[in-house]
Amino acid sequence: MTLADIASFRPASPTLGGEPAGFGVVGMPTNLVATASEERIPGTVLGWDVTVRFVPTAYIFDHGDGTSSRTSTGGTTWAALGQGQFTPTPTSHVYRERGTYAVSVTVEYAASVDFGNGAWRSVPGVVRAEGPGYGVRVVEVRTALVDRTCAEDPSGPGC
Repeated sequence: MTLADIASFRPASPTLGGEPAGFGVVGMPTNLVATASEERIPGTVLGWDVTVRFVPTAYIFDHGDGTSSRTSTGGTTWAALGQGQFTPTPTSHVYRERGTYAVSVTVEYAASVDFGNGAWRSVPGVVRAEGPGYGVRVVEVRTALVDRTCAEDPSGPGC
């Protein structure tokens, strides 16, 4: 069994999002989160009724700034990790310049086939699925030391 034999079977495209939603801050981690899961697709191969299983094994993030990263996980939110915003995660990326970046993710799946007897047979190679693009607007943030909060002085600096 080869990848060519199961070419008509395709896993679903992964989803891609990030934190903060749709933007990032120069010099601070932007958390990217991709979602893909195991899929089992029934069908026919070479006249046999089969089930093809796709299991995500790698996530390749293209950050849109000329860099990319490869991870074994799609990542998770800061809240689910119990972390504060703008803290590093296994799937975060730090942008060095402001601008708008087209981020994408490609998921690599290991494929295996069951001919109806419950025994999964691995198919050599990987199947790739690319998710839709995700735009990240990266901005610069400047802070100011002030005497009172914006609630106390709504006309103060930065309010």
